[in-house]
Amino acid sequence: MLKVGVIGVGSMGKNHARVCSEIDDIELVGVADTNKGVAKKIAERFSTKAFYDYRELIPLIDAAIVSTPTVTHYSIAQDLLKSGKNVLVEKPMCEDSKKADSLLKIAQREDLILAVGHIERYNPAVKFVKTQLEKKSFGEIITLSSKRVSNFPGRIRDVGVILDFGIHDIDVMRYLVGEIRSVYAKSGKVNRNIDFEDHAIMILNFENGVVGFVEVNWLTPMKVRKLSLTCSRVFAEVDYIEQTVTISSSKFGEIDETNLYHIPLQYHIDKISLEKKEPLKEEIKDFVEAIEKGKKPLADGFDGLMALKVAEAAVRSCKEGIEVRV
Repeated sequence: MLKVGVIGVGSMGKNHARVCSEIDDIELVGVADTNKGVAKKIAERFSTKAFYDYRELIPLIDAAIVSTPTVTHYSIAQDLLKSGKNVLVEKPMCEDSKKADSLLKIAQREDLILAVGHIERYNPAVKFVKTQLEKKSFGEIITLSSKRVSNFPGRIRDVGVILDFGIHDIDVMRYLVGEIRSVYAKSGKVNRNIDFEDHAIMILNFENGVVGFVEVNWLTPMKVRKLSLTCSRVFAEVDYIEQTVTISSSKFGEIDETNLYHIPLQYHIDKISLEKKEPLKEEIKDFVEAIEKGKKPLADGFDGLMALKVAEAAVRSCKEGIEVRV
């Protein structure tokens, strides 16, 4: 069994700990958190040991999941990699792309797995769309549009909505389309109690000519997680929460030019409800498989780096009011 430790057991880390305790191939050796009360509570809940300094956990494990605040990702992941441990680090990979690039190089030098928690790649709806695009059944992507909005998450303190929410959609779009050439973005802040933007829109220009539009905010009183793809054959709508894909297509019948009021347009709509799976569990299982088989995880360090570079370009675009090349 793979000996795993979870470092940081706040809102996301406690779920990592739960999933690790549920997977047969994993021995959850311990959880580490500077908040002793939290560490002890989570350790007791999942029948493991509590550590208050993550460095005490390092000699006991084969791999670690890092789900601490973003500003600590680099130092902790660096310690783990230099100690020969495989690492899954939550998104965003680091607070800046230079540090993310440094982690990637360490992992490559040490021949270790460095995975990044871009969890939406593991959503069954995204995996279904990726397969259909590879089979060309949707035709070519022309444009994409995503909406990821909800009210303010109290857990966030060290990054804005672009790096917390927007980076999900940046990564999914890059996963489905390819590399992003440039970004133009606008943002603002309504909540004066935070130091970062709480709403933003981004226009992503891809190398192959596709254009993506991303809307994110922490202001909407309802939770929306959706992606739409306009393709040459169909229009596809992904609901991340429901794990469904609605595929729409149409065709014209014979047109009577003397009666243009009645246009013989035929619609065909398929709503596909996929087998529901917990994306976090799929992500951690993929991490374990990557270690055991020495293969690339679905979202590796390079993917984490590129998503971060695009997000940084978006933040810069907001500040300078210009289109920024990635």
